[in-house]
Amino acid sequence: MTYRAPLDDFRLLLNHIVGFDSVSKTARFEDATTETVEAILSEAAKMCEEVLTPLNRNGDLDPAVLENGKVRSSNGFADGYKAIADGGWVAVSADPEFGGMGLPLTVTTAVNDMMVSSNMALHLNPLMTQGQIEALEHHACDELKALYLPKLVTGEWAGTMNLTEPQAGSDVGALSSKAEPNGDGTYAITGQKIFISWGDNDFTENVCHLVLARLPDGVAGTKGISLFLVPRNIPDADGKPGEANSLKVVSVEHKMGIHGSPTCVMSFEGARGWLVGSEHDGMRAMFTMMNNARLGVAVQGVGIAERAYQQALAYANERKQGRTAEGSIIGHADVRRMLASMKADTFAARAIALSVAVALDMANATGDAEWQARAAFLTPIAKAFGTDTGIEVANTGLQVHGGMGFIEETGAAQYVRDVRVTAIYEGTNGIQAMDLVGRKLMDGGEAAYKLLDEIEAFAEGARAIMPDLAEPVWQASENLRETTEALVAREVSDRFAVAVPFLRGFARVLGGYFHLAAAMAKPDGAEAKLAAFYIKRLLPEHLGLLAHAREGADDLMGISPDDLAV
Repeated sequence: MTYRAPLDDFRLLLNHIVGFDSVSKTARFEDATTETVEAILSEAAKMCEEVLTPLNRNGDLDPAVLENGKVRSSNGFADGYKAIADGGWVAVSADPEFGGMGLPLTVTTAVNDMMVSSNMALHLNPLMTQGQIEALEHHACDELKALYLPKLVTGEWAGTMNLTEPQAGSDVGALSSKAEPNGDGTYAITGQKIFISWGDNDFTENVCHLVLARLPDGVAGTKGISLFLVPRNIPDADGKPGEANSLKVVSVEHKMGIHGSPTCVMSFEGARGWLVGSEHDGMRAMFTMMNNARLGVAVQGVGIAERAYQQALAYANERKQGRTAEGSIIGHADVRRMLASMKADTFAARAIALSVAVALDMANATGDAEWQARAAFLTPIAKAFGTDTGIEVANTGLQVHGGMGFIEETGAAQYVRDVRVTAIYEGTNGIQAMDLVGRKLMDGGEAAYKLLDEIEAFAEGARAIMPDLAEPVWQASENLRETTEALVAREVSDRFAVAVPFLRGFARVLGGYFHLAAAMAKPDGAEAKLAAFYIKRLLPEHLGLLAHAREGADDLMGISPDDLAV
């Protein structure tokens, strides 16, 4: 169960496909040269391959547990985390003013991809901290920044986010946690939060919780919610972790997968907290962290897909069954089909995720609203398609193993169990799709049409060189344009019934575009063959998906609850 970082894919994507050269040409990121990024990714790959990968199975077999009110982490995780923190991998994109590298988010995204492949359960810890760093950079007062950011950046302290509660689920506005002013500029936070990834650990000096709660004059719903920073240990006058705060881990959930990551139920009992941002503006501040996390979760799907693919490929090359020219099951047509599908979809999902990161970097570097709109539009597609791909690829990888895939000792089942939650994390994939057809089409489809214009222009330019691949991509984009126009003309509530197939269809077309770009960049390589497989065999799925999307809501909502009764 070894892992080899896909550095060749990153080189191809960054240098030829997702437009990273535009990022490195900006004044803000001019230090992110090809040579610098190459060196950074190579060093991160070494850490992932040599340090984190050997710990992955430990996390599955030796889960994090709650002992005497404290979380005990999986065997070896403390050493793995130290390697992440010491290498500066927690804060690749954080502000250099507080000790970060200040590199583009695209670089962080590639590093996170590798860390997930090597050890998703452990990677969840720095991922949460990365999101908290960004939220504090954008919304915290100078005093909080000066105290907390240097510790979070170095990894000495870890960050979490506490959103939902038992009665609320995805309806965050239904939370009941309260914040009472203490009269000294701090607040007493009381309430229970659930599904808190890495709510505690035994290898950082402090754990800093970002908590959503309602002030006494906060109105009902999301508009009355504020955000508070609540540390496990209250910093003393020297900024060191001091007395324990009035909070505790009630329990650690027994989960289907990612056993090495403690998912905690947290209880805040008048815990001291500090306001982040303005009163009643907590959702805006928290969305900074959530949007960061949505891209991170997209990459979790991609990272697990990569790891599952590599293991399935190794098994297919070794397993002898039946007669083939290769002498192993990789010679069987259906096994070859499964492996090609796994690799092609992983590439497509990775390209979409990196294109989001590039758009965010360009928006941050230039302030251009068009880049921000592109990032916003692509984020739900990246999150949903990336995680769906992780689940499908991991499941297919188990199938490649045959009966041995169902045996835990092979490790194939762990990827299926670990990745399944990603379609639920940070807003379920259904919610992502509703966001896409709702909020992200409120511009009348402008952001979508600009993407489609880009795809069609590229395909037209490729027609003279690769007509067999360029024409299907152009036609698929035109089909998607017509469906988008139909959705824009409908009421938002009617779009929700077809949101998921529309998102999936959009992702399929984006995948065709990125594969065509790969084939154009490497016309004589394996990339062109994989692109032909995707465009000829997987891209046609968009037709059925878009047919579904054009049907509207009437027939679906006409099926009553009684009609669905058993």
